[in-house]
Amino acid sequence: MLNVTRYDPYGDIFDDLMKGFWVRPMAATESGETVRRIKIDVAEKDGEYRVMAEIPGVKKDDIQVAIEGDVVSLSAETRTEKDVKEGERVIHSERYFGKVSRSFRLGQEVDEAKATAKYTDGVLELVLPKKAAASSRRLTIQ
Repeated sequence: MLNVTRYDPYGDIFDDLMKGFWVRPMAATESGETVRRIKIDVAEKDGEYRVMAEIPGVKKDDIQVAIEGDVVSLSAETRTEKDVKEGERVIHSERYFGKVSRSFRLGQEVDEAKATAKYTDGVLELVLPKKAAASSRRLTIQ
């Protein structure tokens, strides 16, 4: 299987630089907060997909994974109380509180019954076995 990937030597560095100086981020909420993305790596080996998703600062109970055929959907919600003390004002805050989600399509359907998920140190690891392809049989014409 031939995989073609786009070479991007600068990644998100240029985007992060531009967000801070000249332009307002395209993915900003009404309050001006930047919306975070779930970054993922997907690998294929031995009849299964392995997905590593960065979701830092989230409790594992606040992460949802949905699998429908070959579509995987991840969502997570971070919650916190505002910790502003009397007489104190926040000058700058980069921490994001809210809901993030991401969906992606794999090359083959996933066997949901055998799928596993593990969350450690802000990284969600999914092991998604491929569903066995329906075997075709040849019909005898009578």
